[in-house]
Amino acid sequence: MDFLQLNGKRFLIFGVANKKSVAYAVSKALLEEGAECVFVVQNETILERASKLFPDSAFFTCNVENEDEIKALREKVGARFDSFDGMLHSIAFADYSEGMKPFHETPKRAFLQALDISCFSLVELSRAFADLLTPTASVVTVSISTTTMASENYGYMAPIKAALDSSLAFLTKSFSAFSKIRFNAVAPSLLKTSASAGIPGYLDSYIFAEQAIPRKEAVKTEEAAAAAVFLLSPRSSGIVSQKIVVDAGMSTNYFDKAIIDRVVGR
Repeated sequence: MDFLQLNGKRFLIFGVANKKSVAYAVSKALLEEGAECVFVVQNETILERASKLFPDSAFFTCNVENEDEIKALREKVGARFDSFDGMLHSIAFADYSEGMKPFHETPKRAFLQALDISCFSLVELSRAFADLLTPTASVVTVSISTTTMASENYGYMAPIKAALDSSLAFLTKSFSAFSKIRFNAVAPSLLKTSASAGIPGYLDSYIFAEQAIPRKEAVKTEEAAAAAVFLLSPRSSGIVSQKIVVDAGMSTNYFDKAIIDRVVGR
């Protein structure tokens, strides 16, 4: 039974890097459901690596910081494919090369670059591919479980993800003038991905998260991916402009007794 109604559907996937990436887990699940995936990665180096993961699928490259590359991508993809039933935006970047600074010392250049890649690219790609998305297509991005908890080691990315979350409603409203295309986000808590490994202090927070989660086990990438697959499917048609949190209950368990006991020395 094709409960998710994904068999025969086609999706445009941005952000596959390796087997640890959210986009990989989403794509693997989509293909298992009988869907077709068309991939876009940042550059030729990633393409050489990622194309081996899905050798039977089409791959393209695009640096989303470059408007001309996005226009060229639209032409190349449009020449081969006439429509897509959905799009996954799993793109984020922050330059922590200067180390983690207090938020008020965030370099303007780094903030604006991260905003461009991690947030505005969703707007720009949605605009570029608007005419290739079917009238009931689903667009899903990858956010984070909370943008209001001031975690020092996540730096300025939380405000940028907040902007990403806010853009969902505005994109949905804009697209509603000519379609029923909807925009949503899957928002996992800390995951063990290659991208997260580059964030200073991330491992310590990941270990803490495992203790703060009721089941004492961090969220798996496949769990976040499963939520994204559902949001991409027609079965989630009533979910619009929403952020679906996948944190295994962490946000309900900050006052876990075992953690409190350790803090107060009992």
